[in-house]
Amino acid sequence: MHAQKVYQVSELTREIKGLLEESFPVLWVEGEISGYKRHSSGHHYFTLKDSLAQLSAVMWRGRAAALTFAPIDGMKVLAWGSLSVYEAGGRYQLDVLLLRPAGLGELQIAFEALKARLAAEGLFDTARKKALPPFPKRIGIVTSPDGAALQDVRTVAAKRWPAAVLVLAPARVQGEGAAAEIAAALKDLNAFGKVDVIVVGRGGGSLEDLWAFNEEIVARAIFASKTPVVSAVGHEVDFTISDFVADLRAPTPSAAMEIILPDREEIAAELLALRQRISRRVFETLTSAKGRLSHLAAHWALRRPVDLVRGHRQRLDELETRLQSAATRLTQAARQKLVHIQNLLRAHHPHVVLARGFSIVTRPDGSILRDASATRIDEILHIRLGRGELDAGVKTIQPYSDPE
Repeated sequence: MHAQKVYQVSELTREIKGLLEESFPVLWVEGEISGYKRHSSGHHYFTLKDSLAQLSAVMWRGRAAALTFAPIDGMKVLAWGSLSVYEAGGRYQLDVLLLRPAGLGELQIAFEALKARLAAEGLFDTARKKALPPFPKRIGIVTSPDGAALQDVRTVAAKRWPAAVLVLAPARVQGEGAAAEIAAALKDLNAFGKVDVIVVGRGGGSLEDLWAFNEEIVARAIFASKTPVVSAVGHEVDFTISDFVADLRAPTPSAAMEIILPDREEIAAELLALRQRISRRVFETLTSAKGRLSHLAAHWALRRPVDLVRGHRQRLDELETRLQSAATRLTQAARQKLVHIQNLLRAHHPHVVLARGFSIVTRPDGSILRDASATRIDEILHIRLGRGELDAGVKTIQPYSDPE
């Protein structure tokens, strides 16, 4: 009795690769593109799918150079190529030699149809778009509380203008029911009425991932918003219906904050430049006045009347004193404004807030605890203070009571 052969993983995968490639010659495959990505190497990676299955595909850089169109998610294509096995990943894929458009997929067709209908209704008209405030105090954020987009927004805000307050209206940004949550969050922020601008968005993804922002309910919620709305959905190459309806489109959530918030370093530089311009203007005015006086003093008609010359000299002294006083006042005002802004930035720095006696309490999963009802007895909480950190157990829970 012969012992049964034991395959190494790589050996078995190599045999499957050989069988697959020998059994399937070059063939045509029709499907809808999803998850399309052009790598920095120049190779193109995507998935071909229909209603029942999907197939990984790759088009190498040399062959992709011959493309006569720009493939996008949702586009239906005909791919000519051969089946192969990616041994490192243990999966089979289509090695695409030629790619032709075969029409738009269902999602893309729905996207274009809704876009045309809303455009005809005037939801995209530039005349109705609202201007953004130059110095927003509160910014409403509609996104997932667990997504990377929220962290990116916080990071940019803390760097550019720490005095700004971010108000999160959490909503799912992907999957069934996400569009309704996004629309509800927009309505809640408008009802709240204390935000100066709203950013709605998420990170990039496939056409399916971003579909919530192509839903009519979200488009109409943005259109109905009394507060300016910035759409920041996906990466720079992604466009959604929300982008067309919003008052401003930003390519990413981080870029949205860079557009909305002023840069504190630029403001400080502008104040310094203003001070320098005032000093230069005062110097030029004094120099010009002295030059005119010297010219008059040298005139033959003024050489004899000593009293007139003395009067001009006294007038020059008075003018110089007034100009110096004006320069001092303007310089002091600019300095006070700069100090006020610096103090404002320091006062709102997170470390200063903690030093006043406030603390940040987080649950074991790292989420910030904002409501006593969100924890439970004996749960260990992490507390960050102005100086140091500690862990504490929950002994009692007092429900929230509205002070009003």
